[in-house]
Amino acid sequence: MPEPLQPGPPLAGDIDVDVAIAGGGYTGLWTAYYLRKADPGLRIAVLEREIAGFGASGRNGGWCSALFPASLTKLARMAGRPAAAAMHRAMRETVDEVGRVAATEGIDCHWSKGGTVQLARSRPQLERAIEEVAEAREFGFGEQDLRLLSAGEASQLLAATGVIGGTYTPHCAAIHPARLARGLAATLRRLGVELYEKTPVTSIEPRRMQTPAGTVRAEHVIRATEGFTPALPGLRRAIAPVYSLMIATEPLPPGTWDQIGLSQRATFGDYRHVIIYGQRTADGRLAFGGRGAPYHLGSKITPAFDREPAVFAALRNALGEMFPVLREAEVTHTWGGPLGVPRDWCASAGFDRATGVGWAGGYVGDGVATTNLAGRTLADLILRRDTGLVRLPWVNHRSPRWEVEPLRWLGTNAALHVLARADQAEARTGRAARSAALFSRLMGG
Repeated sequence: MPEPLQPGPPLAGDIDVDVAIAGGGYTGLWTAYYLRKADPGLRIAVLEREIAGFGASGRNGGWCSALFPASLTKLARMAGRPAAAAMHRAMRETVDEVGRVAATEGIDCHWSKGGTVQLARSRPQLERAIEEVAEAREFGFGEQDLRLLSAGEASQLLAATGVIGGTYTPHCAAIHPARLARGLAATLRRLGVELYEKTPVTSIEPRRMQTPAGTVRAEHVIRATEGFTPALPGLRRAIAPVYSLMIATEPLPPGTWDQIGLSQRATFGDYRHVIIYGQRTADGRLAFGGRGAPYHLGSKITPAFDREPAVFAALRNALGEMFPVLREAEVTHTWGGPLGVPRDWCASAGFDRATGVGWAGGYVGDGVATTNLAGRTLADLILRRDTGLVRLPWVNHRSPRWEVEPLRWLGTNAALHVLARADQAEARTGRAARSAALFSRLMGG
């Protein structure tokens, strides 16, 4: 059974530890896990404002995938082709590492490595699928990593409407995200890591963190706050919190699944510009999400933004359009939350030995596996281990800051509008929308 959703004890006063971690999501939990495994004598404290897994870690779409937010081509521009390929190989290996730890530690996160099928449902979408496969081949990744699907092959995996092709990669597992987060929290407690919940970090400074309950002094302090980073002093423009919302149906009968497919619980999406994503859950629901929610002025985060009725309705309509058999299915759950987007769409992990401050984040919604890689990388950096992980191109990468408000609000929401209109135009005309390509260049794609 997963750990109950009740907060553990909060911090009660000043403490001294070797490593202090702000954020009890996947990044903080994985970092603490690998540090503890490498050196059981380390004193490690994880501080979480709510409960472990409260943010995107517990509320995501459950894709433990090899996706990295920066493309191979973009990474090659940053650090060269060999480094770009190494980054993506590390991501592929990380998927299996998450599964290994879940099995070793007895974390029942409904793990099922069925891969990902991405559908092409218009000519422009098929062109993007072909381009993605061609890019993979240029960097040495073959059919075993990503293959182009015919209309028949794609429909056999996932029988959505209007399918003319797609791609398939085996490098993804469907999981229950909250079960993974709470299972990791329980594992850390069992290993002797101090996990303080209901303990907000109000500032991060060299070798110390401030909380309302007291000061945490540590040789190493790690920021693992992802979409909540703008609330910290001096970091309002470091990350843009963008909301992603989800719906889930009632458990569907076997006959319905026979019509839809996903017999191996492959995760799925398509090649539209405004991202959608879904999975068949272990209890037979279809969980389906998308990025249609607006960005809020000043990087504001509040629970009210987790629930946008118009976005839930749009997701419901999109699900019925893709799978007519689901038009009458009851939606029993709706939820959402913020994820972190850096200005250049490139995640990073790093550590400044002079100040003792480390960080990881900016996953743009691709964080289930990437956080594990971040945790292992931060552990190696803190412990001064010269491994291949610390030489990957995202290590110590510094994304530029976002624009000041209201430019950030205007630009981000204008981009969402442009991409939504581009999807509509492509569905109507069958031609690629130039506006979407322009947006990609403006965002550094």
